[in-house]
Amino acid sequence: MLKPDYRSIQNRFGDTRSPERLIAHYELERRLADRLRAASREDRAQLYAEVYAELFGGLPDHPQKHANAEVRAKTIAGQVSQLKTLLTQESVYLEVGCGTAAVPFALASSAKEVLGLDVTDVLIDYTFAPANFRFVRTSGVKVPLPDASIDLAHSDQLMEHLHVEDAEAQLAEIYRVLKPGGRYIMTTPSHITGPHDISVYFDDVATGFHMREYDYGSIEAMLRQAGFRRMQFPIVVRGRWLVTVPYPLLCGLERVVERLPSRLRQHPISHLVMGIVAVATK
Repeated sequence: MLKPDYRSIQNRFGDTRSPERLIAHYELERRLADRLRAASREDRAQLYAEVYAELFGGLPDHPQKHANAEVRAKTIAGQVSQLKTLLTQESVYLEVGCGTAAVPFALASSAKEVLGLDVTDVLIDYTFAPANFRFVRTSGVKVPLPDASIDLAHSDQLMEHLHVEDAEAQLAEIYRVLKPGGRYIMTTPSHITGPHDISVYFDDVATGFHMREYDYGSIEAMLRQAGFRRMQFPIVVRGRWLVTVPYPLLCGLERVVERLPSRLRQHPISHLVMGIVAVATK
């Protein structure tokens, strides 16, 4: 059943679909997500591509297909502005979960090679692909690239889409392919201000394709488990790092925000503070 305040949630996300279409999206994504959660590691290797293909194929009005072009362009421009400062003409860049590959396309002139990793390239328009772009297909965990071959890796809103076991395994893969001194920059929504998938209209925790929404403590622990020892946690607005906040302070802020009523945790200011950005250096 839709939450009583679902219209205010729609306004926040700019979602204009009817209640019937929200329910159809939820029911399909929840069914597919439950398949992923229940599948073995071996089965998930094939299942990721299958469930996303079924989701996009079954929902012609999926928001990702009709995202506000202006808002999306500003988001990408902010990311590119920050990322390109970390690249040279000899760098190899990897976008993990590249989607449309808009970010690696935009960074092509700032690097020697730009790679896009994903379970499917269905969203990529190769008409606009630069000559130094290469798509790398993954089963959802493996990064089929040589050891120490990447200077900068980046993922935006990806970690939450992976089964927890697969997220841990993929972090280890990213660590493996990074060169010594290479960086991995990741952004993922906080469970404290969530849920952030279609279940935001129905549930209090993520039950759709967000297999898990994290907090700073769990992200820091997973990065350490993968091998990273140097980590920073900046607050980022429109792709620009405003300030790097000490990890203990961020954990304290999380505890404060977590005690707030739901409507306050959903406030844009809370999202600014609790949207998790991590910069991990090998």
